[in-house]
Amino acid sequence: MESLGGFWVHDLDPVLIALGPIAIRWYSLAYIGGFIAGMAIGMRLAAKSPFPIEPDHIDKFLVWCVVGTIIGGRLGQVLFYYPGYYLQNPAEIVMIWKGGMSFHGGLIGVWVAQVLFARRHGIPFRALTDIICFMAPIGIMLGRVANFINGEHWGRIADVPWAVVFEATGGGPVPRHPSQLYEAALEGAALLAVLWLVYRFADGLRRKGLLSGVFLTGYGLARSTAEWFREPELLTESLPSWFTWGQALSLPMIAIGLVVIWQALSVPPAEAPKPTAPQGSGKAKNTGKAKKART
Repeated sequence: MESLGGFWVHDLDPVLIALGPIAIRWYSLAYIGGFIAGMAIGMRLAAKSPFPIEPDHIDKFLVWCVVGTIIGGRLGQVLFYYPGYYLQNPAEIVMIWKGGMSFHGGLIGVWVAQVLFARRHGIPFRALTDIICFMAPIGIMLGRVANFINGEHWGRIADVPWAVVFEATGGGPVPRHPSQLYEAALEGAALLAVLWLVYRFADGLRRKGLLSGVFLTGYGLARSTAEWFREPELLTESLPSWFTWGQALSLPMIAIGLVVIWQALSVPPAEAPKPTAPQGSGKAKNTGKAKKART
């Protein structure tokens, strides 16, 4: 373990295992782990939803979610951050194994996938987004940890005891905030905790759109806070010194999220479906959502 002026010099290998031309990278594992863990949670929430959405829908949506995340995230990186560079090096647009995925672009990609999936399967759109938004912080947290392992998206120059030198990955021979870990804590762990509290104590699953609104607002605030410690991206040269591009992209999320929260709270929470009695029977028979609503 190297040190420079008492600060740890980042020397983590982004490749976990290399087998000839095949390399297993932490970045890829972060996405895979996030999808698997998120799907397990999502299927459980779908089973408890009072709306016509089933665990099987979440299982089927996984492929849609992966495609939307990858395409949207990569295009967001290209269009939102480095359009000039990728215009000169178009072949690198598809090199997602090198890292470089925009969260805001991935969000748009998943949103488009949800619109199409909900229409195809006749699912209430916001009931689906509530579940997907609950799943997202796990993947975000793992992705930010992978950013730290890759040594990318490092923070501003700092002299805190836990500062890290990202010299090998372009951060220069100076200590910097490990802002990737700040984001993992704020955008991942803390946001997941808030969503769980809303789900548990504010009828989050029964108020269609509430979890979605809390996620949008919560992520926007968490990202804006973490941006104070993160080295600004290139496009911020056109913005005031106190305002970053990541914060600019997060402002619409906060605004939309607040509107969605207000809409969700303006109507009573959905009631669980009542048991229906079959013909010729005096006893109620629980089926479908009526049965699952008791779990």
